[in-house]
Amino acid sequence: MLPQSIDINGRVISGEEGFREALRTETNDEIRKVLEFCLHWCGPDPEVTLHTSGSTGVPKTIHAKKTAMLASARMTVERLGLKAGDTALLCLPMDYIAGQMVVVRAMLAGLRVIVQDPSRHPFEGLSESPVFAALVPLQVKASLGTPKEEALMRGVQELIIGGAATDDALAAILKTFPHHVWSTYGMTETLSHVALRPLSGPKAGPWYEPLPGVTLSESSRGTLVICAPAIDVPRIETNDIVKFAEGSTEFRVLGRVDNVIDTGGIKVPAEALEDAIRSEMPAPFAVTWLPDADLGSAVTVEVESDHPIALPDFRAILKREGLSPYWKPRHAVFVPKIPQTRSGKPDRKGIQRAAAEATGDLKQDL
Repeated sequence: MLPQSIDINGRVISGEEGFREALRTETNDEIRKVLEFCLHWCGPDPEVTLHTSGSTGVPKTIHAKKTAMLASARMTVERLGLKAGDTALLCLPMDYIAGQMVVVRAMLAGLRVIVQDPSRHPFEGLSESPVFAALVPLQVKASLGTPKEEALMRGVQELIIGGAATDDALAAILKTFPHHVWSTYGMTETLSHVALRPLSGPKAGPWYEPLPGVTLSESSRGTLVICAPAIDVPRIETNDIVKFAEGSTEFRVLGRVDNVIDTGGIKVPAEALEDAIRSEMPAPFAVTWLPDADLGSAVTVEVESDHPIALPDFRAILKREGLSPYWKPRHAVFVPKIPQTRSGKPDRKGIQRAAAEATGDLKQDL
């Protein structure tokens, strides 16, 4: 039987009738979304309808078994050592799997949920640190900008960060945190994360370790294959290009197949190039491409600025990093805002469209 009780902001609510009654009087929109999810969870439908973020294409609708979501929650709870009475910060949208899984973990483990608006400042108004929190990098960066919020975030014992990449500058800060900080690997199809990599402490690094019950392998394309029967994932071949540590199940993500730019026969992973140049870029940016008569596609760096600004010496960076000189961007475009999905991930199609639409001095050859 599925767990059907949850502590929300100090109020314990149980069963269908309990959630219906709570909805009749609740006025807070975020809490209402939690209650609506819990009401459906307690109902006869064996599935929950999920929506992907659309970061790699058109958003999709997925129907997930409640038993599989419970199994996913159990993997995380056991891996992080969460126990009944621990507090869990819910500050992610309930429209997506990340927010919903916080609720499922809470029902499974008896966690006390603290509901906050899914804003940039999830610790605003709190007086003490929760034991567990799930954030996106945007929230982490914003919280670091406010001393009180940073102190509360540093006090979280198990902090997981997902939804978008954690850049090197942010990772360097998180490495100094006194408790466990994790970067998550997963997707809606895998019901949240299936692997974690440490961002804090002496083991901090680029390598992800699969959760118990998750089997990983590499496809003929060099992409990650996930098998996790407990969460109803018999086999998923991702588009993430990976490298496994020798003799280990640990892996690191190099980029995505669908984000590899073929420029004159040279394959350039957009994410890998972004990682290489990120520390020297003067503004938010993304790597994309523009059509080229000779090369087919020309590597292009898209920079968030309403006017042209000076950019680093890409050739020197590539030489220093031991990367091919053919990865060097041939064009730069400047846009008011780097397109993102609703969940804060790079909108790769929107980024490419914005690059193609740039004109005048907002488009430059390098």
